Amino acid sequence: MKKITLGTPEKFVPSMFCEKFNYCETKISYPTDRFTYKQTKRGFLVEFPLEDDAQIFGFGLQLQQLEFRRCRVRTAPNADPRTRNGDSHAPVPFFVTTKGYGMYFDTTRWAEFYCGKTHKGSNIAAEQGESKVMTSTDELYAAKKVGSEVMQVLIPAAEGVDIYIIEGDTILDIVKQYNMLSGGGCDVPEWGLGVMYRCFTEYNQNEILDMARYFREKDIPCHVLGLEPGWQSHAYSCSHVWSERYPDPKGMIEELKKMGYHLNLWEHAFTHPTSPIYEELSPYCGDFLTLGGIVPDFATKEARKIFADHQREYLVNIGVDGFKLDECDCSDNNTGWSFPNTTEFPSGMDGEQYHSMFGTLYAQTIMDALGDTKTYSQVRNMGALAASYPFVLYSDLYDHEEFIRGVVTSSFGGVLWTPELRDAESKEELLRRMQGIVFSAQCLINAWFFAGAPWARFDCEDEVRELLKIRESLMPMLKEAFDEYRDTGKPPVRALVMEYTDDAETYRIDDEYMFCDDLLVAPMIWGKGDTREVYLPTADKWVDYFTGEPVEAGKFSVTTKGIPVYRRIK
Repeated sequence: MKKITLGTPEKFVPSMFCEKFNYCETKISYPTDRFTYKQTKRGFLVEFPLEDDAQIFGFGLQLQQLEFRRCRVRTAPNADPRTRNGDSHAPVPFFVTTKGYGMYFDTTRWAEFYCGKTHKGSNIAAEQGESKVMTSTDELYAAKKVGSEVMQVLIPAAEGVDIYIIEGDTILDIVKQYNMLSGGGCDVPEWGLGVMYRCFTEYNQNEILDMARYFREKDIPCHVLGLEPGWQSHAYSCSHVWSERYPDPKGMIEELKKMGYHLNLWEHAFTHPTSPIYEELSPYCGDFLTLGGIVPDFATKEARKIFADHQREYLVNIGVDGFKLDECDCSDNNTGWSFPNTTEFPSGMDGEQYHSMFGTLYAQTIMDALGDTKTYSQVRNMGALAASYPFVLYSDLYDHEEFIRGVVTSSFGGVLWTPELRDAESKEELLRRMQGIVFSAQCLINAWFFAGAPWARFDCEDEVRELLKIRESLMPMLKEAFDEYRDTGKPPVRALVMEYTDDAETYRIDDEYMFCDDLLVAPMIWGKGDTREVYLPTADKWVDYFTGEPVEAGKFSVTTKGIPVYRRIK
């Protein structure tokens, strides 16, 4: 790994805020004289050539796309990433290639990556054979190689950037080094790797306890209960004070702990005037309101301390050990509820920069509040150099295929993702989605708008119990995988191409992934029937995880009501 500095980088960059940043320079073979750069009216422009056969992956959590050659990617945080432009809950200016290198651009700006463009005057690749008449828009607009290609990276408003070039034999080697640059993967408690159930937002204290008893009486595994906005006296924006529905929160938590539960609370940072910290916090906030509340500048030590002290005194000290940090991304594709990029913050950051760092700084603040209390929580936005924070990403979107793709793509950027179960139109959909969360970084059932268990109306409690017991049995294996993530940077859930970089068959597979050390998971996507194609890389031997029977490597079709899982035999 080697850092090169082009121009004059900005002050506010992710490495500045990375508490465990761990850069150690080593020799690389990549020729750094390939880079050219210049200042333009739109920002700082970096350019370098791309190899003809290089495939490009990364840019953080991506729900719409796996591979990015000849695409434009904008690393902008967005609450509703519905298009293939790079917008994401967790955009990361880091990419990897199949040519033995990856690059991290240390910027909080919404950088634009043009992953394969051809300059005028380059050698034109003449098409051979007869001229073909295009008859469809897919043919007309398909990306085509027309000459020597370059990557351009535009960093708005900046006058320079630090680039970290990382080399490795496989994409996994490169990603591990990137994760270790941020201090390694997150350290999580084993209980957090079990089942989390988020309860109906209108429940009161007694109804939460009733739900807790339901899981124990029915022998359905559940390790964490989550409370949604209804626990607060005011939400959207937040008071961070218990509502009248919870007259004795400390007593409730004690009862939950006796039954073996941990408690996770929903919140966001936008602080309502009724909050006891509103006046003290106000001087250390941005100059625009969001959802009627002030926006704390967690890049200042004052805002961070005020907020963390309150969370510790009123929540952590009575037994809360998890948080769901909502709405800390942007909202350009939705109703525009968040603060604008023109916002000015006391730290000196502008709105664009703060949007990029908001989730990570918020997570750091909550970690201050927790102190020595371990957690495995949720957050709606993360970004660069975030691997060491024990927070999992989620979304208000709900397309099942996109959610499974997110499991795959999150592995390139040092972030974690859950394809959570919320609602279902049928028993079949519920079980398909449940299968996926069992084999993911966090097994999350989010019944925030549903009174009672979502499977009750489909009479499939037995099937749900069986699936969640599988998850419970995986917890020791997951803990080992997360410990390895912490120590070596190896993600516990990984795209196939990360380990099989020389296998071109893996370059387009966005619906299979490696899980823990040696499991390959191929979820059945709801709405696509009970048959799917599976590819097992031919470099290894495989057995069916559930039966132990050998399975021949390569491509084949499988028809099942269950979930295809295979174990690699080394």
